[in-house]
Amino acid sequence: MVRMRYQIARWVMAHHAITGVICGLITIFFAIGLRNVRIKPIFVDLLPRNDLFVQLRGVKTTTDVNRLSPLEYIQATKRNRGLAKIYAKSNIVTANGRPWIDGNPFPDPNSAIELFAALTLSWGRHDASFSAIKEYNLAVIGNVEFLYESGWAERSAVARVSIDPNPYWPAHEAMLRYQSIFFFVPQNVRGTSFLNLWSYGQSTIPKLYGYLPEFRRIREFPANPRFERMIPGSTLYLFDARAAGDPLNTWGSYCIVARGPCLAAVFASWNGTHPNWEHTTRSGPKGRTFWDTNVELVPEAIIVEAEPVRFPRAPASKKRVWIDARTILPIAIWFPMTAWGEPYRSLDGVYSLYEYGEKQFMEGAYPYWSWAHAHAFDVLSGRMCRLEQVRTISGGYATSVNDAFICEHYLTPAALMRLGNA
Repeated sequence: MVRMRYQIARWVMAHHAITGVICGLITIFFAIGLRNVRIKPIFVDLLPRNDLFVQLRGVKTTTDVNRLSPLEYIQATKRNRGLAKIYAKSNIVTANGRPWIDGNPFPDPNSAIELFAALTLSWGRHDASFSAIKEYNLAVIGNVEFLYESGWAERSAVARVSIDPNPYWPAHEAMLRYQSIFFFVPQNVRGTSFLNLWSYGQSTIPKLYGYLPEFRRIREFPANPRFERMIPGSTLYLFDARAAGDPLNTWGSYCIVARGPCLAAVFASWNGTHPNWEHTTRSGPKGRTFWDTNVELVPEAIIVEAEPVRFPRAPASKKRVWIDARTILPIAIWFPMTAWGEPYRSLDGVYSLYEYGEKQFMEGAYPYWSWAHAHAFDVLSGRMCRLEQVRTISGGYATSVNDAFICEHYLTPAALMRLGNA
Protein backbone atom coordinates (compact mmCIF):
# COMPACT_ATOMS: atom_id res chain seq x y z
CA MET A 1 0.00 0.00 0.00
CA VAL A 2 2.82 2.41 0.87
CA ARG A 3 4.55 1.63 -2.43
CA MET A 4 1.34 2.35 -4.30
CA ARG A 5 1.05 5.71 -2.49
CA TYR A 6 4.53 6.70 -3.64
CA GLN A 7 3.76 5.70 -7.23
CA ILE A 8 0.65 7.82 -7.20
CA ALA A 9 2.53 10.70 -5.57
CA ARG A 10 5.09 10.66 -8.38
CA TRP A 11 2.29 10.59 -10.95
CA VAL A 12 0.64 13.58 -9.25
CA MET A 13 3.83 15.63 -9.47
CA ALA A 14 3.99 14.95 -13.21
CA HIS A 15 0.30 15.73 -13.91
CA HIS A 16 -0.38 19.01 -12.13
CA ALA A 17 -3.44 20.05 -14.15
CA ILE A 18 -5.39 16.80 -13.80
CA THR A 19 -4.58 16.58 -10.11
CA GLY A 20 -5.65 20.18 -9.57
CA VAL A 21 -9.08 19.38 -11.00
CA ILE A 22 -9.47 16.28 -8.83
CA CYS A 23 -8.38 18.03 -5.63
CA GLY A 24 -10.48 21.06 -6.54
CA LEU A 25 -13.59 18.88 -6.74
CA ILE A 26 -12.76 17.36 -3.35
CA THR A 27 -12.39 20.84 -1.88
CA ILE A 28 -15.72 21.96 -3.33
CA PHE A 29 -17.50 18.97 -1.76
CA PHE A 30 -16.11 19.88 1.65
CA ALA A 31 -16.64 23.63 1.22
CA ILE A 32 -20.35 23.30 0.48
CA GLY A 33 -20.80 21.16 3.57
CA LEU A 34 -21.30 17.66 2.17
CA ARG A 35 -19.63 16.11 5.19
CA ASN A 36 -21.42 12.80 4.77
CA VAL A 37 -19.98 12.15 1.31
CA ARG A 38 -17.48 9.35 1.77
CA ILE A 39 -14.48 10.57 -0.22
CA LYS A 40 -11.32 8.54 0.33
CA PRO A 41 -8.68 9.68 -2.17
CA ILE A 42 -5.06 8.84 -1.68
CA PHE A 43 -4.24 12.15 0.05
CA VAL A 44 -7.36 13.19 1.88
CA ASP A 45 -7.55 9.98 3.90
CA LEU A 46 -4.26 11.06 5.48
CA LEU A 47 -5.73 14.38 6.64
CA PRO A 48 -8.02 15.00 9.64
CA ARG A 49 -11.59 14.77 8.41
CA ASN A 50 -12.49 18.22 9.67
CA ASP A 51 -9.46 20.09 8.35
CA LEU A 52 -10.95 21.78 5.31
CA PHE A 53 -8.42 23.29 2.93
CA VAL A 54 -10.38 25.95 1.09
CA GLN A 55 -8.37 27.17 -1.86
CA LEU A 56 -6.24 24.96 -4.08
CA ARG A 57 -3.99 26.71 -6.58
CA GLY A 58 -2.52 23.66 -8.26
CA VAL A 59 -0.58 20.87 -6.63
CA LYS A 60 3.14 21.46 -6.36
CA THR A 61 6.02 20.48 -4.08
CA THR A 62 8.70 22.73 -2.65
CA THR A 63 11.92 20.86 -3.40
CA ASP A 64 14.38 23.22 -1.67
CA VAL A 65 14.20 22.16 1.98
CA ASN A 66 16.31 25.19 2.94
CA ARG A 67 13.14 27.22 2.44
CA LEU A 68 11.04 25.12 4.81
CA SER A 69 12.65 26.11 8.14
CA PRO A 70 14.91 28.88 9.46
CA LEU A 71 18.21 28.60 7.59
CA GLU A 72 20.37 28.87 10.71
CA TYR A 73 18.38 26.03 12.29
CA ILE A 74 18.93 23.88 9.18
CA GLN A 75 22.65 24.61 9.20
CA ALA A 76 22.89 23.67 12.87
CA THR A 77 20.99 20.43 12.18
CA LYS A 78 23.51 19.43 9.52
CA ARG A 79 26.44 20.45 11.69
CA ASN A 80 25.30 18.39 14.69
CA ARG A 81 23.82 15.36 12.94
CA GLY A 82 24.35 12.18 14.94
CA LEU A 83 25.42 13.88 18.18
CA ALA A 84 22.15 13.49 20.09
CA LYS A 85 20.85 10.64 22.18
CA ILE A 86 17.85 10.08 24.40
CA TYR A 87 18.91 9.65 27.99
CA ALA A 88 16.93 8.50 31.03
CA LYS A 89 13.45 10.02 31.31
CA SER A 90 13.54 10.87 27.60
CA ASN A 91 15.82 13.89 27.93
CA ILE A 92 17.77 14.75 24.79
CA VAL A 93 21.48 15.07 25.55
CA THR A 94 24.83 15.20 23.81
CA ALA A 95 27.50 12.52 24.11
CA ASN A 96 28.82 14.12 27.32
CA GLY A 97 25.36 14.17 28.89
CA ARG A 98 24.75 17.91 28.60
CA PRO A 99 21.55 19.48 27.19
CA TRP A 100 21.18 19.54 23.44
CA ILE A 101 23.23 22.18 21.59
CA ASP A 102 21.28 23.38 18.52
CA GLY A 103 19.28 22.28 15.48
CA ASN A 104 17.10 19.19 15.12
CA PRO A 105 18.61 16.37 17.19
CA PHE A 106 16.96 13.65 15.10
CA PRO A 107 16.69 14.70 11.44
CA ASP A 108 16.46 11.00 10.50
CA PRO A 109 14.20 9.68 13.29
CA ASN A 110 13.98 5.95 13.92
CA SER A 111 10.99 6.02 16.26
CA ALA A 112 7.92 7.98 17.28
CA ILE A 113 9.62 9.08 20.48
CA GLU A 114 12.47 10.66 18.48
CA LEU A 115 9.94 12.50 16.31
CA PHE A 116 8.13 13.95 19.30
CA ALA A 117 11.35 14.67 21.18
CA ALA A 118 12.42 16.97 18.35
CA LEU A 119 9.01 18.69 18.27
CA THR A 120 9.05 19.28 22.02
CA LEU A 121 12.61 20.58 22.16
CA SER A 122 12.10 23.57 19.87
CA TRP A 123 8.69 24.95 19.03
CA GLY A 124 9.34 27.91 16.75
CA ARG A 125 12.91 26.98 15.72
CA HIS A 126 14.14 30.42 16.79
CA ASP A 127 16.13 31.36 19.89
CA ALA A 128 13.51 33.98 20.74
CA SER A 129 10.38 35.26 19.04
CA PHE A 130 7.34 37.42 19.61
CA SER A 131 4.29 36.83 17.40
CA ALA A 132 1.60 39.49 17.12
CA ILE A 133 -1.63 37.52 16.70
CA LYS A 134 -5.22 38.15 15.68
CA GLU A 135 -7.67 35.44 16.74
CA TYR A 136 -11.18 35.10 15.32
CA ASN A 137 -13.66 32.78 17.06
CA LEU A 138 -16.68 31.88 14.96
CA ALA A 139 -20.02 30.39 15.86
CA VAL A 140 -21.58 27.57 13.82
CA ILE A 141 -23.61 30.10 11.82
CA GLY A 142 -20.40 31.81 10.68
CA ASN A 143 -20.45 34.99 12.79
CA VAL A 144 -17.25 36.20 14.44
CA GLU A 145 -18.34 36.24 18.09
CA PHE A 146 -14.96 36.98 19.68
CA LEU A 147 -12.02 38.86 18.18
CA TYR A 148 -8.83 38.88 20.23
CA GLU A 149 -5.45 40.52 19.73
CA SER A 150 -2.62 38.89 21.61
CA GLY A 151 1.11 38.38 21.74
CA TRP A 152 2.90 35.03 22.01
CA ALA A 153 6.52 35.15 23.23
CA GLU A 154 9.13 32.39 23.44
CA ARG A 155 12.78 32.23 24.44
CA SER A 156 14.96 29.11 24.48
CA ALA A 157 17.33 28.52 27.37
CA VAL A 158 19.29 25.81 25.53
CA ALA A 159 19.88 24.68 21.92
CA ARG A 160 20.39 28.30 20.86
CA VAL A 161 21.77 29.21 17.44
CA SER A 162 21.58 32.98 16.99
CA ILE A 163 21.58 34.86 20.30
CA ASP A 164 24.84 35.10 22.21
CA PRO A 165 25.86 33.38 24.33
CA ASN A 166 24.96 30.06 22.73
CA PRO A 167 24.18 27.19 22.79
CA TYR A 168 23.24 27.75 26.45
CA TRP A 169 21.86 30.75 28.31
CA PRO A 170 24.20 30.95 31.35
CA ALA A 171 22.58 30.02 34.68
CA HIS A 172 19.47 28.76 32.83
CA GLU A 173 20.72 25.35 31.58
CA ALA A 174 18.18 23.55 33.75
CA MET A 175 15.36 25.17 31.77
CA LEU A 176 14.10 24.39 28.27
CA ARG A 177 12.07 27.49 27.43
CA TYR A 178 10.17 30.48 28.72
CA GLN A 179 6.85 31.15 27.02
CA SER A 180 4.02 33.61 27.57
CA ILE A 181 0.81 34.88 26.00
CA PHE A 182 -0.77 38.29 26.59
CA PHE A 183 -4.19 39.56 25.51
CA PHE A 184 -4.59 43.23 24.54
CA VAL A 185 -8.02 43.35 22.82
CA PRO A 186 -10.91 43.50 23.68
CA GLN A 187 -10.99 45.67 26.76
CA ASN A 188 -12.67 43.08 29.00
CA VAL A 189 -9.64 40.73 28.72
CA ARG A 190 -6.92 43.37 28.31
CA GLY A 191 -3.95 42.50 30.50
CA THR A 192 -4.87 38.83 30.97
CA SER A 193 -1.64 36.87 30.60
CA PHE A 194 -0.03 33.50 31.22
CA LEU A 195 3.62 32.54 31.71
CA ASN A 196 4.92 28.99 31.19
CA LEU A 197 8.27 27.97 32.69
CA TRP A 198 9.53 24.74 31.13
CA SER A 199 12.13 22.61 32.88
CA TYR A 200 14.54 20.71 30.65
CA GLY A 201 13.42 17.52 32.38
CA GLN A 202 10.68 15.98 30.26
CA SER A 203 8.79 14.52 33.22
CA THR A 204 8.24 17.88 34.93
CA ILE A 205 4.96 19.66 34.24
CA PRO A 206 5.72 23.32 33.43
CA LYS A 207 4.97 25.92 36.05
CA LEU A 208 2.08 28.06 34.93
CA TYR A 209 1.56 31.60 36.20
CA GLY A 210 -1.24 33.94 35.29
CA TYR A 211 -2.10 37.59 35.74
CA LEU A 212 -5.79 38.49 35.93
CA PRO A 213 -6.43 42.26 35.77
CA GLU A 214 -9.53 42.14 37.99
CA PHE A 215 -7.44 40.75 40.87
CA ARG A 216 -4.25 42.73 40.02
CA ARG A 217 -1.97 39.95 41.14
CA ILE A 218 -0.04 36.98 39.78
CA ARG A 219 -1.06 33.51 40.83
CA GLU A 220 0.32 30.04 40.12
CA PHE A 221 -2.09 27.61 38.46
CA PRO A 222 -2.21 23.81 38.75
CA ALA A 223 -1.78 21.59 35.69
CA ASN A 224 -5.50 21.24 34.91
CA PRO A 225 -5.91 24.66 33.18
CA ARG A 226 -3.76 23.28 30.35
CA PHE A 227 -6.98 21.61 29.20
CA GLU A 228 -9.24 24.60 29.74
CA ARG A 229 -9.94 27.55 27.47
CA MET A 230 -7.78 30.51 28.33
CA ILE A 231 -10.41 33.06 27.28
CA PRO A 232 -14.15 32.98 26.45
CA GLY A 233 -15.17 31.59 23.07
CA SER A 234 -11.74 30.24 22.11
CA THR A 235 -11.18 26.65 21.03
CA LEU A 236 -7.46 26.80 21.85
CA TYR A 237 -5.62 25.29 24.80
CA LEU A 238 -2.07 25.48 26.10
CA PHE A 239 -1.43 21.83 25.25
CA ASP A 240 -2.09 22.59 21.55
CA ALA A 241 1.18 24.48 21.10
CA ARG A 242 3.10 23.19 18.08
CA ALA A 243 1.52 19.73 18.56
CA ALA A 244 3.82 19.30 21.58
CA GLY A 245 2.45 21.64 24.23
CA ASP A 246 3.25 19.27 27.09
CA PRO A 247 6.54 17.65 28.18
CA LEU A 248 7.40 14.44 26.40
CA ASN A 249 6.85 12.08 29.34
CA THR A 250 3.42 13.46 30.23
CA TRP A 251 2.16 11.61 27.13
CA GLY A 252 2.97 8.01 26.30
CA SER A 253 2.30 5.04 24.01
CA TYR A 254 3.98 6.92 21.16
CA CYS A 255 3.72 4.97 17.92
CA ILE A 256 3.94 5.53 14.18
CA VAL A 257 0.64 4.42 12.66
CA ALA A 258 1.06 5.33 8.97
CA ARG A 259 3.24 7.00 6.35
CA GLY A 260 2.37 8.45 3.00
CA PRO A 261 1.93 11.61 0.94
CA CYS A 262 -0.56 14.29 1.92
CA LEU A 263 -1.58 17.86 1.17
CA ALA A 264 -0.43 20.61 3.52
CA ALA A 265 0.39 24.32 3.54
CA VAL A 266 4.13 24.44 4.21
CA PHE A 267 5.35 27.30 2.02
CA ALA A 268 4.34 30.59 0.31
CA SER A 269 1.52 31.51 2.70
CA TRP A 270 2.67 34.96 3.86
CA ASN A 271 0.43 37.78 2.65
CA GLY A 272 3.11 40.37 2.00
CA THR A 273 0.68 42.44 -0.08
CA HIS A 274 -1.24 43.51 3.04
CA PRO A 275 0.50 46.16 5.20
CA ASN A 276 -0.37 44.17 8.33
CA TRP A 277 0.05 40.72 6.71
CA GLU A 278 -3.66 39.93 7.16
CA HIS A 279 -5.13 37.07 5.15
CA THR A 280 -8.38 36.61 3.23
CA THR A 281 -11.12 34.10 4.03
CA ARG A 282 -13.83 32.12 2.31
CA SER A 283 -16.43 29.38 2.70
CA GLY A 284 -18.72 28.62 5.60
CA PRO A 285 -22.18 30.20 6.09
CA LYS A 286 -20.86 33.78 5.89
CA GLY A 287 -17.73 33.23 3.80
CA ARG A 288 -15.49 33.82 6.82
CA THR A 289 -14.97 30.38 8.34
CA PHE A 290 -11.71 29.35 6.65
CA TRP A 291 -8.51 31.03 5.56
CA ASP A 292 -7.60 31.04 1.89
CA THR A 293 -4.90 28.40 1.98
CA ASN A 294 -2.23 27.38 -0.50
CA VAL A 295 -1.51 23.68 -0.12
CA GLU A 296 1.07 21.53 -1.82
CA LEU A 297 2.08 17.91 -1.98
CA VAL A 298 4.13 16.71 0.97
CA PRO A 299 5.86 13.60 -0.45
CA GLU A 300 5.87 11.79 2.90
CA ALA A 301 3.97 12.51 6.09
CA ILE A 302 4.56 10.43 9.21
CA ILE A 303 1.48 9.96 11.38
CA VAL A 304 2.20 9.54 15.08
CA GLU A 305 -0.25 8.77 17.89
CA ALA A 306 0.16 9.33 21.63
CA GLU A 307 -1.98 9.07 24.76
CA PRO A 308 -1.98 11.27 27.91
CA VAL A 309 -0.47 9.49 30.92
CA ARG A 310 0.04 12.28 33.47
CA PHE A 311 -3.28 14.06 33.10
CA PRO A 312 -6.20 12.02 34.50
CA ARG A 313 -8.62 14.81 33.60
CA ALA A 314 -7.42 15.22 30.02
CA PRO A 315 -10.44 15.66 27.71
CA ALA A 316 -8.78 13.70 24.88
CA SER A 317 -7.86 10.03 25.07
CA LYS A 318 -5.46 10.20 22.12
CA LYS A 319 -3.85 12.64 19.71
CA ARG A 320 -2.73 11.99 16.17
CA VAL A 321 -0.14 14.25 14.54
CA TRP A 322 0.86 14.51 10.88
CA ILE A 323 4.59 15.34 10.55
CA ASP A 324 6.42 16.37 7.38
CA ALA A 325 9.23 13.80 7.07
CA ARG A 326 11.53 16.30 5.34
CA THR A 327 11.51 18.89 8.12
CA ILE A 328 10.00 17.06 11.15
CA LEU A 329 7.41 19.83 11.41
CA PRO A 330 3.82 19.16 12.54
CA ILE A 331 1.33 19.98 9.78
CA ALA A 332 -1.93 18.81 11.34
CA ILE A 333 -3.24 17.56 14.68
CA TRP A 334 -6.33 15.46 15.23
CA PHE A 335 -7.68 14.61 18.68
CA PRO A 336 -9.79 11.66 17.52
CA MET A 337 -11.59 10.79 20.73
CA THR A 338 -12.72 12.37 23.95
CA ALA A 339 -12.57 10.33 27.13
CA TRP A 340 -16.16 9.37 26.27
CA GLY A 341 -15.36 8.05 22.78
CA GLU A 342 -16.58 11.03 20.72
CA PRO A 343 -14.68 12.92 17.99
CA TYR A 344 -13.02 15.92 19.55
CA ARG A 345 -10.92 18.56 17.74
CA SER A 346 -8.61 19.17 14.79
CA LEU A 347 -5.96 21.78 14.09
CA ASP A 348 -3.82 22.64 11.09
CA GLY A 349 -0.97 25.11 10.85
CA VAL A 350 0.39 26.95 7.84
CA TYR A 351 4.09 27.78 7.44
CA SER A 352 5.82 30.26 5.21
CA LEU A 353 9.04 32.00 4.35
CA TYR A 354 8.19 35.68 4.76
CA GLU A 355 8.98 36.83 1.25
CA TYR A 356 6.67 37.76 -1.60
CA GLY A 357 8.27 38.98 -4.81
CA GLU A 358 10.62 41.77 -3.76
CA LYS A 359 8.99 42.13 -0.33
CA GLN A 360 10.68 40.47 2.63
CA PHE A 361 10.57 40.50 6.41
CA MET A 362 14.04 39.70 7.65
CA GLU A 363 15.45 37.84 10.64
CA GLY A 364 19.04 38.98 10.62
CA ALA A 365 20.59 38.17 7.26
CA TYR A 366 17.81 35.84 6.12
CA PRO A 367 14.06 36.08 5.39
CA TYR A 368 11.90 35.27 8.41
CA TRP A 369 10.40 31.77 8.51
CA SER A 370 7.45 31.03 10.75
CA TRP A 371 3.80 30.05 10.88
CA ALA A 372 1.41 32.33 8.99
CA HIS A 373 -2.08 31.25 10.05
CA ALA A 374 -3.94 28.29 11.55
CA HIS A 375 -7.37 26.70 12.11
CA ALA A 376 -8.60 25.08 15.32
CA PHE A 377 -11.95 23.35 14.87
CA ASP A 378 -14.07 22.00 17.72
CA VAL A 379 -15.91 18.99 16.34
CA LEU A 380 -18.32 18.75 19.28
CA SER A 381 -19.59 22.33 19.14
CA GLY A 382 -18.92 23.13 15.48
CA ARG A 383 -17.00 26.29 16.48
CA MET A 384 -13.98 27.46 14.50
CA CYS A 385 -11.00 29.45 15.72
CA ARG A 386 -8.85 31.19 13.11
CA LEU A 387 -5.43 32.58 14.01
CA GLU A 388 -3.03 34.68 11.97
CA GLN A 389 0.39 36.16 12.66
CA VAL A 390 0.32 39.85 11.79
CA ARG A 391 2.84 42.69 11.69
CA THR A 392 1.41 44.66 14.62
CA ILE A 393 -1.51 44.61 17.02
CA SER A 394 -3.14 47.30 19.16
CA GLY A 395 -0.68 49.12 21.40
CA GLY A 396 2.06 48.95 18.78
CA TYR A 397 3.28 45.48 19.75
CA ALA A 398 5.05 44.06 16.69
CA THR A 399 6.24 40.65 15.56
CA SER A 400 9.98 40.26 16.18
CA VAL A 401 12.52 37.47 16.17
CA ASN A 402 15.83 36.71 17.91
CA ASP A 403 15.63 39.92 19.93
CA ALA A 404 17.57 39.50 23.17
CA PHE A 405 15.12 41.82 24.97
CA ILE A 406 12.08 39.59 24.37
CA CYS A 407 12.64 37.94 27.75
CA GLU A 408 12.80 41.24 29.63
CA HIS A 409 9.76 42.62 27.83
CA TYR A 410 7.44 39.61 27.94
CA LEU A 411 8.79 36.63 29.90
CA THR A 412 9.12 37.59 33.55
CA PRO A 413 6.58 38.09 36.39
CA ALA A 414 7.44 41.80 36.29
CA ALA A 415 6.55 41.85 32.58
CA LEU A 416 3.18 40.26 33.35
CA MET A 417 2.44 42.99 35.89
CA ARG A 418 3.59 45.78 33.60
CA LEU A 419 1.60 44.60 30.58
CA GLY A 420 -1.43 43.84 32.73
CA ASN A 421 -1.53 47.41 33.94
CA ALA A 422 -0.68 49.04 30.61
